[in-house]
Amino acid sequence: MRFMLMHRVHEDDNASWEPNPELIERMNTFIGKLNADGVMLGAEGVLKPGAVVRRRGAAIRSTDGPYAEAKEVVGGFLLVNAKDLAEATAIAEEYITCFAGVEEMSIEVRRVTEFEDIEPYLTK
Repeated sequence: MRFMLMHRVHEDDNASWEPNPELIERMNTFIGKLNADGVMLGAEGVLKPGAVVRRRGAAIRSTDGPYAEAKEVVGGFLLVNAKDLAEATAIAEEYITCFAGVEEMSIEVRRVTEFEDIEPYLTK
């Protein structure tokens, strides 16, 4: 099964957005381990500026960041293979240790929808 691990950080915490050599080294080591274990599918960080597009009824509204209404924003993600949510969560617990020096953050672990999950709903 595929799982997306999205790390969320405080939008106004500069330590979350300014990679330092130690973070890069820890992340490279961690990514190397995931590759060696055969579970790594992809990983990306995102840059601070962005936008939010919302729909409420028929109204669609776009807002540029920073996101005053959000405490935490997505700072990046990993896409991994894991046998179940417990294994994906264990990977997330190791992933979060890469961010030493970031005061507060979270990692959301979500299973990615596979074709088999939606196949029963398709019109044949």
